[in-house]
Amino acid sequence: MFATIFFVLLAVLVIGGLFLGRRKAIAAAGGDVKQLHSLVSYHGWNVALAAGLAGVGVLAVGGFATRFIGLPINVIYTAALLAALAGFVYAYQRIDRDFRARNTVETMVMGLLIAASSIAILTTVGIVFSMVFETGRFFSQYSWTHFFFGTTWSPNFRGNSDLGMLPLLWGTLYISFIALAVAVPIGLFAAIFLSEYASPRVRGVAKPLIEILAGIPTIVYGLFALITVGPLLRDYFAEPLGLGESASSVMTAGLVMGVMLIPFVSSLSDDIINAVPQSMRDGSLGLGATPSETIRNVIMPAALPGIVGAILLAASRAIGETMIVVLGAGAAARLSLNPFEAMTTVTVKIVSQLTGDTDFASPETLVAFALGITLFVLTLGLNVLALYIVRKYREQYE
Repeated sequence: MFATIFFVLLAVLVIGGLFLGRRKAIAAAGGDVKQLHSLVSYHGWNVALAAGLAGVGVLAVGGFATRFIGLPINVIYTAALLAALAGFVYAYQRIDRDFRARNTVETMVMGLLIAASSIAILTTVGIVFSMVFETGRFFSQYSWTHFFFGTTWSPNFRGNSDLGMLPLLWGTLYISFIALAVAVPIGLFAAIFLSEYASPRVRGVAKPLIEILAGIPTIVYGLFALITVGPLLRDYFAEPLGLGESASSVMTAGLVMGVMLIPFVSSLSDDIINAVPQSMRDGSLGLGATPSETIRNVIMPAALPGIVGAILLAASRAIGETMIVVLGAGAAARLSLNPFEAMTTVTVKIVSQLTGDTDFASPETLVAFALGITLFVLTLGLNVLALYIVRKYREQYE
């Protein structure tokens, strides 16, 4: 109730500020807007932004005050509405012929841009700190050596659990490797064909069809792995070769996940290859190189930094996938080289450990945060490796 009233009145102040600010500015100039220092629209935006930012700012601060001090919600909304009204009145009274409304508006917009750019940084910091604190609680109850180097994953909420993460990490890397082995060559070759060989008509049909794969929900891919790909691999490969009898396997999840990642690699690589200047192609062809030699020796080295970024995005997507692994690879935590055996990943066990009635006090629950911070460090390592590769080859070809 209070929220609805607040936002309705705030919208009235903001919209009213746009019109009333313009009207007062025109009146202050005696009807001749050329006498104003700033455009009429800036005066309206000055009043609207002052009211909106004041109200939203006090509301945001009041949210924290409610958490730590326990202020009533009606007091917070009332204070935020009064602040918006005060901002409206203050900005409205400042309007005159010589008022530099443009500078004021640009300052407020700059503040908005800084706040927007800070959200990603603060969110990352918040995620890291929240996971680090809970991970510290976990390691205060469970040995870190058993966690990082243990080869058995057998959680038991009654106590005496074995929480070694190596089987989970192995399953994550194994499935991700198979997925990338499928997605990277197919996606990269598709990008080269679409950008260098395909006619505009073929490209206009093929590129949207490939990108449709990115819009399919992962649960649909999981069902496809469970119903179609898994039984197919079991009946025609695993059982005839004596490698297994289960439809849930690393190969099933890896193949389906690789298909899901093809548009990530293909679309990004295609855009990156098209961004290479045409003059480099013309120069190579003019010196007598064939189109394939131009692609191999000129275009691909120039586009390599972006292609590495596309592969990194696909790798991060593969590491964090859950639904395809649940339905396609099973939930068995084991160390094995057989790709036709059921395995699981870190993300699947994070979900399973936090499903149900949890109190976030036992190591069997807190282990999810330790697994999460491990994935974060793993992804960070991939970023550092990609940055090293990009800098090395960029220095070579620039």
